[in-house]
Amino acid sequence: MSAVTSENPTLHTVLGSGPAGTAIARELVRRGHAVRLVDRKGEGPAIEGVERCAADVSTPEGARAAVTGAGVVYHCVNVGYHLQVEAMPRIQDAVLGAVEASGARLVVLDTLYPYGETGGAVMTEESPWRATTRKGRMRARLDEKYLDAHREGRARVVLGRSADFIGPGVLNSTLGGAVFPAALTGGEVLGIGDIDLPHSYTSILDVATGLATLGEHPEGDGRVWHLPTAPAVSTRAVHAMIERRLGGPLNVLVVEEPRPYGPFDEQFMAEYAEMWYQHTEPQIMDSSAFEQAFGVTPTPLEETVAATLKWYEGLLGGR
Repeated sequence: MSAVTSENPTLHTVLGSGPAGTAIARELVRRGHAVRLVDRKGEGPAIEGVERCAADVSTPEGARAAVTGAGVVYHCVNVGYHLQVEAMPRIQDAVLGAVEASGARLVVLDTLYPYGETGGAVMTEESPWRATTRKGRMRARLDEKYLDAHREGRARVVLGRSADFIGPGVLNSTLGGAVFPAALTGGEVLGIGDIDLPHSYTSILDVATGLATLGEHPEGDGRVWHLPTAPAVSTRAVHAMIERRLGGPLNVLVVEEPRPYGPFDEQFMAEYAEMWYQHTEPQIMDSSAFEQAFGVTPTPLEETVAATLKWYEGLLGGR
């Protein structure tokens, strides 16, 4: 089956207008696709080539309205961290039901949570799913349900897993709003857990490239792929990249156990505590299968850091 191209202008609908959804919408436009970007309000800055629409995709009616006319649907919806275990299965039911009815392909943005604690082993698509946390088990159940729908011929589905986000537009990430503004203003830069352990970080632009590639290649359906991700380095090494760009040392505050800090409030940290293992053992994600299958390589982390600093400079200047 041939890839979707600009000569075959299938409507691509992106559900969720956070950093990932917005980046994917921009990437799809760059590739020549007609794009609809859906969230609850249908508001936000205009993006050339993107139609913004309002729909509540946690309801069957809203999900059906959101995917109407689409050939490919990208599920990038997220909710408050404390709401995920309850809300994400409901959103899945609505979105999966909608694409089953419409016949659209479904590309799902996924996490590493189903693997659970690995003891530092490199995570590949063949790694066992051994999650023991509430959110990890929930994500694993969702993924099994997606893959079952594909195996049973009810829907065409593919999953793209990402490591922690970094990049322009990324705020609520361990390398986001608690790091870059402080780095630029001389404040306390947050480091979580053991910052000398290797840790994979995925550029938000590589998330967009990876999911758009899956959207154009139905031959990849029916499985999990690791989205293109630069080789793992320690968080301290990322701090050093920032220091080289800024020409001086950072004032790093290492938080060794879950507690509120910066954009991570008490409610968030209480929910995040069960995932703290991600910062006490190496988190190494291997995306070589995707790179070899689709000829896509990840952005070097130094370039991502530079682009992120530039974006935050603009954000702070705007304030």
